[in-house]
Parts: sequence; structure tokens; C-alpha cells
Amino acid sequence: MTLIVVLSWLSMLGFDLLLHGGVLARFYVKPGPFLLPPQMAFRYIPLGYLSFLILAILLVWLMVKLDVRGWRVGFLFGLKLGALFWGAMVMGLMSISTAEWSLLFGWFCGQTLELATAGLFAGLGLGGTGLFRLFLMILAFVILMFVVTVVLQSTGIAPTIRVS
Repeated sequence: MTLIVVLSWLSMLGFDLLLHGGVLARFYVKPGPFLLPPQMAFRYIPLGYLSFLILAILLVWLMVKLDVRGWRVGFLFGLKLGALFWGAMVMGLMSISTAEWSLLFGWFCGQTLELATAGLFAGLGLGGTGLFRLFLMILAFVILMFVVTVVLQSTGIAPTIRVS
């Protein structure tokens, strides 16, 4: 189970790169009172990644307890859990912060899909897919997310953020 948590977490990190380095990157280049400056935010990335590890632990723990197995059921379970968790987080932020509604909506959609992706891979692992095969699938997924992010940034569709 521990390896399935770690592998699911790695899938989240790959998706997160695309989400924040590509799809939502335009929100992070303009200054505002809600977000930290890029240089400071960059230093806190490991903290954000640890928060995803906690979510991966919760996801896999619940999937084991509820006997959720298979990629499709895992994806749907992660999607529902993500929508509930991130929906609550976004509503809380809307009630007390200056965050733009469009950024919060992007976080809700993206982070929900991120947990659904982790659920898909956890479901595969819990459903009997070998760990080495699962690792190769996740590695291919992470490489794909990296390539798409680089393409988005190289073509100017997503801005690049320079951190000194």
C-alpha cells in the first residue's frame, strides 16, 4: 500500500506541473495581495508537494477501506473526493481572501482532476496491476505532463516565471 501511495503521489506531481506551470501559470506572473511573489512561492513548493502526499495517503487509505479497485472506479472516487475537498477549500478561500474567482475556479477544476488522476493510478495498483508496470505508466504520464508544459511555455501559450 505504501508504494501505491508514493506512485499515486508522483502522478499528482506530474499533473501539478502541467496545472501550475502551464494551465494556470498566467495567474502567478501578475502581482497581487493574495499570492506570494514567485521567488518566495518557489521556495515553498516542497511544502505544497508534502500536502499532496497527505492527500495521496488519505485517498489510498479510503480506497482500501472502501475496497475501491480498478482504474475507472478509482478515477471516479478521486474525482468525487477531489470535488468535495477542493470545493470546500475554494469556498473557504472565497469567503476570506482577495483571490480572483477565475484562479479559484482553476484551482478547483485542476486540483480535482489531479486527485482523480491519483485515484486512477491507485485504482490500478489496488486492482492488481504490478507495481513495476504501474511505475512505468506513471513515469510515462509524468514525462508527458512535462513535455506538454514545456511546449506550452515554449510557444508562449503559458508564461514562464524566472526565479533568481
